[in-house]
Amino acid sequence: MTLRSSIKKHTPWPLHYLYRKLYYAPKDIPAALGFVCHSTKSPTTLWQRLSLVRSFYSITYHVESPHTEHELITIARRILNLGLGVPGTIVEAGAFHGGSTAKLSLVAKLCGRTLDVFDSFEGMPENDEVHGKSIFGREHHFPKGSHAVGLDEVKENVSRYGDISRCRFHKGFFSETMPGFKEPVALACINADLVQSTKDVLHALYPLMTKGGIIYSQDAHFPWIIDLLKDDGFWRDEIGVEKPPMEGLGHLKFVAILR
Repeated sequence: MTLRSSIKKHTPWPLHYLYRKLYYAPKDIPAALGFVCHSTKSPTTLWQRLSLVRSFYSITYHVESPHTEHELITIARRILNLGLGVPGTIVEAGAFHGGSTAKLSLVAKLCGRTLDVFDSFEGMPENDEVHGKSIFGREHHFPKGSHAVGLDEVKENVSRYGDISRCRFHKGFFSETMPGFKEPVALACINADLVQSTKDVLHALYPLMTKGGIIYSQDAHFPWIIDLLKDDGFWRDEIGVEKPPMEGLGHLKFVAILR
């Protein structure tokens, strides 16, 4: 067990939560203030934006979430600034405990969109991929069944902290559920961890992205995902397009792939 994991295991959650909020405050606070103080293309009031940020912090406290507030606030701001010119649903590929699902469902409510949630709800598929350290130096490994969280738990968290009426859940591995999905997509968030799973999502979703839409990879701190996204041959030969522009590839965990 690493020192970080040991500290997390033995530190009471309120103290660990406070530590995380203080650690990420230099990025979280400017992102929150920038979001609250600026209007959005999808009409929102100052109170609605403030309430959304407050809900994000509350959800993170109650539901284990592997992202920071500034990351989800950035995505929320992008969604709310897509406007009517970029129609389509919001897609989440990989829900974990449903923290980001609950947050995105509240954003979907504000802009009148649907949130389509894809997950096996049984953990990682069988794979023989070789993993290791992220660009930030932490070890990561994803054997079959790891990170499994059941659909009932995710639905309970979204019902309690988000707006489940905005959600449609698609249970199964991406290779099984994604090919049958044919709706226009305005913004997608991928939390797949594996190269093949990321390929499955991009194969299915990139052709469905409306002009001006965005795909966020939450896994772009993994060298194996960076190599995939940088691969001109993958985009040209497997997706059928030239490699699209991206924001933050190689130094951020959340990378935006622009359509």
